[in-house]
Amino acid sequence: MTTFPDKFRLDGRTALVTGSGRGLGWEMAKGLAEAGARVLLHGRSHERLAPRLAELRAAGRATDGVVFEMADRTAMQLALAGAGPIDILIHNVGERDRRPFTDIEPHDFARLVDTDLSAGQALIRLLVPGMVDRGWGRLILVTSIAATLAAPGASSYIAAKAGLEALSRALAAELGDKGITSNAISPGFFATETNEALIASTAGERMRLRCPARRWADPSEIAGAAIFLASPAASYVNGHTLTVDGGVTATYMA
Repeated sequence: MTTFPDKFRLDGRTALVTGSGRGLGWEMAKGLAEAGARVLLHGRSHERLAPRLAELRAAGRATDGVVFEMADRTAMQLALAGAGPIDILIHNVGERDRRPFTDIEPHDFARLVDTDLSAGQALIRLLVPGMVDRGWGRLILVTSIAATLAAPGASSYIAAKAGLEALSRALAAELGDKGITSNAISPGFFATETNEALIASTAGERMRLRCPARRWADPSEIAGAAIFLASPAASYVNGHTLTVDGGVTATYMA
């Protein structure tokens, strides 16, 4: 007999998590693996992925690695050609350019938008036909609360993440009748490796106090949202942005 907790299991599914060598990508990939999915870790080099693959395999999880630069569409296609059917995509890759708007040249702006947004569209376009054929798929795009709450010094990142969130809604409208759901996860202040210097700064302390939870999130706290949206339990959740921010965007001030 199938029980309700079984609806959160991902046995028999294959999930690709981009940018999963560290940080939030790794935590989501690890969570999906623990829920029973075969997980494809993605990164820029085999060396970066090797310790993570070893950790999952030591725990008895099914996993493989795929290596390609998001900007290299040919490498992307070749890497995925031998990966087998992919049922779940968590597109997590996201670069930042922390400079004032007037310091960002148009080609730099275009490059970041290509990496954070356009490459995601190219990747989804490769995976969707197989999902349509199988009548089942989960598209989960990792955006940011910066997509709706802007701050100085990150204009290209903000624009790309807002576009990614809009893309998730567009895909929900277009693919919803094909057994595919498309949603976004919008993280708030997470204590990842890349944020270590920020957390220790005066600005980081202001951000901590801005959050009603009065703390930065542990990276592992993103995994539950990913497992839910990827699972059969979320079969009627489509076109939604699930915000994981401790209440930052729910409050005028904290």
